[in-house]
Amino acid sequence: MSPRKNLFLLFLLFLQSFSFAQPAEKKLLKLSYEELHNLYFDNSKDPELQLKYANAYLEKANKENISIRKAKANYHLALIYYKTNVNKAIMYLDSVIKYSQHTKDPFFPAAAYCEKADFLKKKYKFKEAMKNYNLAEKVAFETNIDYYYVVREYIGITKSEDLGDYNEALTIFKECLKYYNNKDVKSSKYSKNYQSILFGLADCYKSLKNTDSTSFYNKLGYKESQTTKNEEYKYLFVLNEGANCILKRNYKAALDSIKLAIPKMIDYNNTGNVLAAYYYQGKAYEGLAQKSEAVKSFIKVDSMYRKTNEITNEFTDGYPYLISYYKALGDKENQLKYITTYMLIDSTLQKNYKELNKIVIKDYDTPHLISEKESLIKSMGNQQTIFIWGLCITLLTALIIAVLGIYQYKLQKKYRLRFEAIISESTEKNENKILSETSKETVTEIDKTIEIGIAAELVHQILEKLNRFEKEKKYLESNLTIQMLSNTFETNSKYVSKIVNLYKGKTFIQYINDLRIDYAISQLKKNSKLRKYTIHALALEFGFNNAESFSTVFNKKTGIKPSYFIKELDAETQS
Repeated sequence: MSPRKNLFLLFLLFLQSFSFAQPAEKKLLKLSYEELHNLYFDNSKDPELQLKYANAYLEKANKENISIRKAKANYHLALIYYKTNVNKAIMYLDSVIKYSQHTKDPFFPAAAYCEKADFLKKKYKFKEAMKNYNLAEKVAFETNIDYYYVVREYIGITKSEDLGDYNEALTIFKECLKYYNNKDVKSSKYSKNYQSILFGLADCYKSLKNTDSTSFYNKLGYKESQTTKNEEYKYLFVLNEGANCILKRNYKAALDSIKLAIPKMIDYNNTGNVLAAYYYQGKAYEGLAQKSEAVKSFIKVDSMYRKTNEITNEFTDGYPYLISYYKALGDKENQLKYITTYMLIDSTLQKNYKELNKIVIKDYDTPHLISEKESLIKSMGNQQTIFIWGLCITLLTALIIAVLGIYQYKLQKKYRLRFEAIISESTEKNENKILSETSKETVTEIDKTIEIGIAAELVHQILEKLNRFEKEKKYLESNLTIQMLSNTFETNSKYVSKIVNLYKGKTFIQYINDLRIDYAISQLKKNSKLRKYTIHALALEFGFNNAESFSTVFNKKTGIKPSYFIKELDAETQS
């Protein structure tokens, strides 16, 4: 879970505004905008009083006919309805955008576009949300380059946490990291943004199960947050490393970190990460075979889900554990409770058809699950309950069939979108190059404060050899190993490994595979004859030993199989 939502709310406290209703008291109109602004936020726990000050702010802005003040007034009206009425909040944000267009304000309408995108995400309208983020991007690029990179980060968070596009999110986070590496990241102006980017990178690598890179950014983030005395971020990195230790199967270390982080997340009212912490605590206990403790943690996850009605697919894995646990105990009531929750949870995770259905089909195929429910209900001996659950099962079966149908449609659509993204990659890169003109300075060292134990001159030499290696396409040689490359470079394999990890942002194997796949894509686009090759022949052509490894790596990088990519290329050529 990202900590950026809390940061965004803090950012709002530095902006001014307010609202419609009855005419404000005359004495309030004599106050300055700043005084009304302060009164509004001083009464954050009293919406009615906030509305009173907001009305005064808006009435004053209307009388003086100042567009940006009208915009800020509507912005704060949106904040009042942040949790209670999303549609009304969006309506006020549209007014913010209307009044702040062409004002050259450093934050508006960009902030309004971002807030609107956040509301749209709550309604699972991700396509519309991304459009609003893109509009915010364009405005911020012209008016406030610092805020432009804040918007870029929001886009990265959405791609990572909501859409599961971890590789795309990594690209955005690295772009932001490059920008902040040229800033004073110890200053109050940039420290939180910088640390949030480090968290985003660590979290993405964790989702991709790249444990080494996850630890690298967690440690760097921990160090930075400790230096700037940002306690919340410090323990976010502790929590994230605890989750990473679970991937490493170091369950005791994971528990130590998670137990340190939980009380801090509670203190900071960071609900999303409290839920995440309980989930990871449950997984750690599961790894240690401490069943009763794992169950306690997963029940806490379920309790938080029932209160907030919010959970991501990553944290649903505790439900099969609870179902199996209570089945073994013969506790039919709890078994039935968690089966029902687990099966219905897809209604709150509209974006996760694929993963949830995989789990349902793998662990609890529909006929078995229905049979288990019927058996449980019958044994409880309640005829009314039997009727209700029979109806639920019928509806549930229909829901599963509908979900699977939608999933197949979305899967095909997703594959097509990924294909189009690969085809238009070169065009998008040119556009991104134009957008990032202001941050063109080349950073030859990721962070000079990071000690990697290799002389700068040797680092430079190895980087030059890597560039030559890429230009000469030596990566197409089959059975290439880091030891072979190090011998060619006349250096130590550990040095090459460290430099590739830091400067290329990936392991040596990932580095070689990415080069091969990028080359394969470019050649398949250019050369129609290659597209007639078998997958096995293509694998050998691009440096892989067999068709399976080529297909696996191609799919991991692009999200589609090479056979699908070739089929779509041929179809486009013929049309």
